[in-house]
Amino acid sequence: MKNKLLISLSLSLLVVTLTFQSCHYSMSGAATTAENIQVEEFFNNTDLGPANLGSTFTNKLKDYYQQNSSLRVVKENGQLVIEGVITTYQISQVAPVSGGNNSADLAALTRLTIGVKVNYTDTIEPKNNFKDRTFSFYADFPNTQDLLTVQEGLEKKIMDQIFIDIFNATIANW
Repeated sequence: MKNKLLISLSLSLLVVTLTFQSCHYSMSGAATTAENIQVEEFFNNTDLGPANLGSTFTNKLKDYYQQNSSLRVVKENGQLVIEGVITTYQISQVAPVSGGNNSADLAALTRLTIGVKVNYTDTIEPKNNFKDRTFSFYADFPNTQDLLTVQEGLEKKIMDQIFIDIFNATIANW
């Protein structure tokens, strides 16, 4: 009885394995037939953002499309084109806490917000095009920390979420 059960389980496992080996499924999430994408330079149109913010954003966005889709990034004549401008790089105080009877209210957290305005052109499916769509995200950090010490990590976290949102709005069609 034990051998019969073992043989039955082995055969079932073999059938499942062979079935999945013959199937192909892509996890890219891309809902486009395009083969390439052109990502134009995003200009930093903010007062507070670092000088290299535009080029950093652009290069990381290109990397995101290359890593998460089968699209090839091209310099010109892209079947898909993304362009835009960084419009927001804002630092604000959040989560006020009382400082006691004789002192002013203080903020426990500081928030960094980054926003971009994006234009998207799909030459294959023009119905997917959009203009001036805003994507933004923020990250908070304790007011006891200096922005310069946490800036790189916050920018990465914020940009990663913006890239996901842009990807979903463009080729994932969400």
